[in-house]
Amino acid sequence: MERIKIAIVDDHKLVSKAIENMISFNPKFEVVMNCFNGEDFLKQLDHRKTLPEVVLMDINMPRKNGIETTLELTKNYPDLKVIALTMEDNESTIISMLKAGAKGYLLKDMSPDILFDAINIVHEKGIFYTDIVTQSLLKIKTEEKINQEINSSLKDREVEFIKLACSELTYKEIAEQMCVSPRTVDGYRDSIFAKLNVKTRVGIVLFAIKHHMC
Repeated sequence: MERIKIAIVDDHKLVSKAIENMISFNPKFEVVMNCFNGEDFLKQLDHRKTLPEVVLMDINMPRKNGIETTLELTKNYPDLKVIALTMEDNESTIISMLKAGAKGYLLKDMSPDILFDAINIVHEKGIFYTDIVTQSLLKIKTEEKINQEINSSLKDREVEFIKLACSELTYKEIAEQMCVSPRTVDGYRDSIFAKLNVKTRVGIVLFAIKHHMC
């Protein structure tokens, strides 16, 4: 059985080595690269004949962070699947990493079984997100007919709100941008939550990414 080739990109050497050791005990996986920042990883990648298939990417790193590195991988190596493996659990970081092209998002305190499942699923099916991202993404394979119904039910101002929600603007700043009151923006948000069947701003952004709205 051919093992899944994995790269680890993490500036904490003890952490990256521990992850490598843990993965190496699994006969399904093979760690082929272990780099300490995004810049070194990209340079080494350019000179490799055999590329990794799944990349475990930290976010906060010197000399090109995980978001910047993932953006370049999405552009230049679209077949490489990135799983964010980080301690960062704030909403804006999750959104930025997903928009950069990450196919999974895990916190470093997860169990080995979850990590192994994530690698397998991302390798075979393309995406793996836990509750830290949002439950709504687990329904990403919703029937196209349902998606069309949702799109047709969105009003122009709701579409405008969705696009602004993909930015780093606060809800108050979105209200100012749309020239409406914060209460009106709350109404748009609640209406969109109901129509998209999501519970967080991350869910809105994931919908927008999937439908090329931002």
